[in-house]
Amino acid sequence: MDQTVPSRPGPLLETPGIRAVGAGRPLVWLKRGLDDLRRTPAASLTYGAIFAAIGALLVALAWRRAHVAPALATGFMLVAPFLAIVLYDLSRQREGGGAPNSVEALHAWRRNPGSISLFGVLLALTLIFWERLSAIIFALFYGGRVPDLDNLFADVVLSGHYTTLLVAYVGIGGLIALAVYAVSVVSLPMMLDRPVDIVTAIGTSLKCVARNPAALLVWAAIIALLMAIGFATWLVGLVLVFPWLGHASWHAYRDLVE
Repeated sequence: MDQTVPSRPGPLLETPGIRAVGAGRPLVWLKRGLDDLRRTPAASLTYGAIFAAIGALLVALAWRRAHVAPALATGFMLVAPFLAIVLYDLSRQREGGGAPNSVEALHAWRRNPGSISLFGVLLALTLIFWERLSAIIFALFYGGRVPDLDNLFADVVLSGHYTTLLVAYVGIGGLIALAVYAVSVVSLPMMLDRPVDIVTAIGTSLKCVARNPAALLVWAAIIALLMAIGFATWLVGLVLVFPWLGHASWHAYRDLVE
């Protein structure tokens, strides 16, 4: 008699339903994220410190190549959704009612390794592309020797001599950042939570943005503002800001995706 071996469930291909939320809903996500941070302070702040240390290392490496520093700083935020997987999982565990396990959270990517790894590669390639494009923009619009990082802001932003450079840099960089945000706003939490492939996750993320443009525009502004504060405090603020936003992003996913 032939015996049928049950097959392993494949990835989900249909995108789930998307909820509509109000423009003020991101404030609820921040509140819930802060609650998660308070309940898992050691693991969350340790991971925030690691994130800040990586950022400090990148800035140190780019100090004498000032045109690279802004690209690395902004590009660093492009890959932040992938680096926050540990924080998503801590919130997921706490949501399940058990005591969060930080060691288990470090291996959270194994819940859906193929899709999560592929998305990480996609973000890394975007970072490399933006760094190269940033260098080209500086080469085209900046005349003379590039100053060190101490004088870059005053020379480029305050002097008024490089308006074209600023418009090109902020405009192109902003478009790339918005594109990455749109495809990643719920993608990684979703791939962590469900056996979905990368196409389904990205499609769901884009649908969330299309159905909730006001709320997700507010959410993008909050993320940009808090991350800017983190960088303005010589990255010390990122120790708190990064885990807070990571936990809050999990609740954004839970709120938006049925």
